[in-house]
Amino acid sequence: MPNATTSTAATSPALELRDLPRSLTGRALIAVSATAFIAACAHVSVPLYFTPVPVTLQTFAVVVVGLLFGPSLAASTLLLYLAEGAAGLPVFSPAGPGGIAQLLGPTGGFLLSYPLAAVAAGWSVRILCHRMSNFSAAAVASAAATVLIFAIGASWTAQWLHLSAASAWSAAVLPFLPGEGLKIAAASAIFTAYSRWRRA
Repeated sequence: MPNATTSTAATSPALELRDLPRSLTGRALIAVSATAFIAACAHVSVPLYFTPVPVTLQTFAVVVVGLLFGPSLAASTLLLYLAEGAAGLPVFSPAGPGGIAQLLGPTGGFLLSYPLAAVAAGWSVRILCHRMSNFSAAAVASAAATVLIFAIGASWTAQWLHLSAASAWSAAVLPFLPGEGLKIAAASAIFTAYSRWRRA
């Protein structure tokens, strides 16, 4: 007989299309609200003297949006977020110059990876929720999205600053790993709590 965790994970707890407002206006409001959340997390920013990549809560927000919204709406939300930043709205980390310059600068790869990472998180968690507990599924999906962010972001930074692979690892990946672990745990806990609320 399957245990309770397995049986509850069999139903995808993520935000499905049927849960969303049917009107385009309603979905647009959800996306705009989510971009405000991402922007707020981006402004929780701590610059580091040895790297152009600051410590922020941005990746946490991207993963949470991906987990809760699913691939389609999450991708649209993150593309809207990048469009807002490119238009000059103050939605990116204040550690950078803002606007197009930030998208094309040494940290631009991280920003440009966000729609793909959100899709990866949303797609992965929907598959994995049928095979493991909600927390475990969210943790694996969040980790996969985070790996994608750092693979693209660090590669971009390395090309922009002409860094070796070892230098890029030291400047754009290694210092952030402990914090990313905490963000993954927090995002997974939020997803699990939402899943329980949705089934209540």
